[in-house]
Amino acid sequence: MGTADAQRNELGEFLKARRAELTPARVGLPDSGTLRRVPGLRREEVAQLAAISTDYYTRVEQGRLQASTPVLTTLARALQLDEDQTAYVLGLATKRRSRAPRQATQRVRPQLQRLLDELTDAPALVLGRHMDILAWNSLAAALIKDFDALPRPECNYLRLAFVDPDVRRLFTDWETTARTCVAYLRMDAMQYPDDPRLAALVGELSVKDPDFRKWWAAHDVAHKTCGTKTLHHPVAGTLTVDWEMLGCATDPDQQLMVMTAAPGSDSHDALHFLASWTRTTPSPATTPDLRGHS
Repeated sequence: MGTADAQRNELGEFLKARRAELTPARVGLPDSGTLRRVPGLRREEVAQLAAISTDYYTRVEQGRLQASTPVLTTLARALQLDEDQTAYVLGLATKRRSRAPRQATQRVRPQLQRLLDELTDAPALVLGRHMDILAWNSLAAALIKDFDALPRPECNYLRLAFVDPDVRRLFTDWETTARTCVAYLRMDAMQYPDDPRLAALVGELSVKDPDFRKWWAAHDVAHKTCGTKTLHHPVAGTLTVDWEMLGCATDPDQQLMVMTAAPGSDSHDALHFLASWTRTTPSPATTPDLRGHS
């Protein structure tokens, strides 16, 4: 299957998943009261809302027809898609041609690594394609995982969240974090649908985790921008951090993720203690328990 076919099929599956989430009442249509074989809107109801024929919409959803941008924009409104979902739909239509060759292995510029190393009081790391962890500072390693100890193929934020029990326990609301990461990966997949690295990652996690299989099949999408996480660290205790994603001017497939805590908060104090512990680098036998720092 070529890239264009794969993109059309993904678009159809995405539209199908979104109409399954809606009801006639939610979109202002009368409900006939007849039993629906599957949840959500029927194809003819979506077509009615978008002012297109049912046959046309059916062919789009089945991956047999590439809809124009105006039609996709109308469908996005009819299905009440949010900004990220609309961008995904339009991206599938406009990025179906082959992209220019790219470097097989992403590398972080020395200047960016130097910036990471200078951020001594804020955990920070660089995420590449498919949430691969390309670089990090010592506080990020202390907070999340000793990335230096991992083989390079395993150094992936999403993979660690699903298969590493220590990282999984780190997130107090693991399900929300994991589902959101899957949505990020689905959005990233639009850029490089034929990337063997993506196929290997999705294949591995689909085999190892039923939750990943279910959430990947849901076709949820989201951009990585900013948010808040509550973590329970074995040394620093429970702390809440805000995270922000910053783009890299020299490589749009790289983003700098920086985590901070509100000044004066217990979480800020926890990061400060963890940073102090990281700088002193004690042996495991003398690792202090900082959970009583507050």
